[in-house]
Order: sequence, then C-alpha cells, then structure tokens
Amino acid sequence: MKEPIEVMVLDDEPIVGERLKDFLEKNGMNVETFTESPAALNRLGEKTFDVVISDVKMKGPTGIDVLVHIKREKLPCKVILITGYASFEDAVGAEMAGVVEYVTKPFQMSKMLKLVKKAAKRAKRSRKAI
Repeated sequence: MKEPIEVMVLDDEPIVGERLKDFLEKNGMNVETFTESPAALNRLGEKTFDVVISDVKMKGPTGIDVLVHIKREKLPCKVILITGYASFEDAVGAEMAGVVEYVTKPFQMSKMLKLVKKAAKRAKRSRKAI
C-alpha cells in the first residue's frame, strides 16, 4: 500500500486552508493547516511533509521566508507558493529560492491536485536518493 502524501497548508485566510484540506483529504492525502507562520515553522521541525503550500503575503514570516527556511534547513519537502497579489518580483524571488510552483489565486482545485501530486513525487524521489 502506498503511503499517503503529507501536505502542509499555510494561509492567513482560514477558508483557503479549509477548502484545500477538504479537497486534498478527499483525494487520499493527509493535510495539516496553519494560519500563522511561526506555528507552521515549528511544525516543520517536528514532522516530515512532502509538500508545503504557502501563501506569499502574510504577517510575520512570509511564504518566501518559509521557503528560504525549508531550503536552509534542507527539509525534504517541495514548496508551492500561492498568492492573490502576484508580482514579477515575488515570482523571481520565489524561483531563485527554489519554489516548485507559483500559483495565483483563485486557482482550480483540480490543477492544485496535479501540482501537489507532482511535487510529492519529486519529494519522495529525492528522499530515496539520499
């Protein structure tokens, strides 16, 4: 039996996390949601996630900060950044920091599902290579 995909969703709008959690869990994934970056960063130190979906603009550490933390700590997960305020500068910064996908809101859940599966596959493959 395949192990389920472990997903963290970080968005300061609770409705975004709730909708993603419901949809992804219906598709067999384990999902934890957070509305505050510090709590999410603490959890990243406790559990291995395959994919982190994070909003870019938040109070406190931003989605880019979360991505940089993940890369600096060499955590074995892939990051998908979501934003309602897409900017060229943020997209370039995210790409330079190693984001897997940069998605603007609103997004289609079916598209997000494909992106999460693809990112999780890459995360699991890179963990096996170590």
